[in-house]
Amino acid sequence: MPNKPNPAQGAAAAAPALAPDSSVEFVLGQANTPEKFCAALSKLFGVRATEVALLRLEKGLLKFVFPDQLKTAGAIPVSSSSAVASHTASSKKIELFNTFAKVKHARVFESVKLTNPEESDQSDQSAIQKLMSAPVLGPGSKVLGVIQVCRKGFDLGSAGPDFTLDDLQQLEIAAAVAAKSGFMNG
Repeated sequence: MPNKPNPAQGAAAAAPALAPDSSVEFVLGQANTPEKFCAALSKLFGVRATEVALLRLEKGLLKFVFPDQLKTAGAIPVSSSSAVASHTASSKKIELFNTFAKVKHARVFESVKLTNPEESDQSDQSAIQKLMSAPVLGPGSKVLGVIQVCRKGFDLGSAGPDFTLDDLQQLEIAAAVAAKSGFMNG
């Protein structure tokens, strides 16, 4: 006969699970620029800095705040039906794609060569294989922007491990921290 769960044990077991979230919030909360914030995210998820994108919503357009090379590459209308970032913003929901290359999406920004002085690999020739996308929501669930984290590779195998539901929850926490930052509020 199975034992009934003890509510006291459940609460004690849940307490340690909350600790990593608060440390993530603390580390990201210390990042006072988009560059520092995205660098912290890249370390959190074990991806290159160029595999993190931060977009801010301005007058119906999602504009890149990071990486630098995409700031001048254009903007994404929230009304776009082919951009995942616009879908994330309009649905206000987090999204995870571990077979992103199969997802119909706008590829224009993937063609921009992204470089980071600390990285000397050929990631600019690879495509996004896996992607997580989260809306940055301010007071009243107002969309402030979108955060995306991806894994690039020549195929699924070379892109690294799949993103997990835990990763998606961490990105949701990161989006909540970003919402409180000065760089997302203009």
